[in-house]
Amino acid sequence: MPIIKSAKKALRGSKRKHVFNLRKNKAMNETVKEVKKLVSGKDKKAAEALLPKMYQAIDKAAKRGIIKKNTAARKKSRLVKTIQKISK
Repeated sequence: MPIIKSAKKALRGSKRKHVFNLRKNKAMNETVKEVKKLVSGKDKKAAEALLPKMYQAIDKAAKRGIIKKNTAARKKSRLVKTIQKISK
């Protein structure tokens, strides 16, 4: 446990940020999971409809520093590629 006053403040801030980061990470993972589920079910229209939501979740996670910028780009690219592979 921190003893110094500034360390106590830093710990409080860190806990608060941790909650926000967990929330963003969970939102990102859930949307990615939804898209993957739709892709495995061969539902191209629904997967494409979820794309903006998925992009937003991934971009917000990258903005917060939860994932790196290139990781976000790679995730988006791979998911779009899997959606496009579904036959009509």
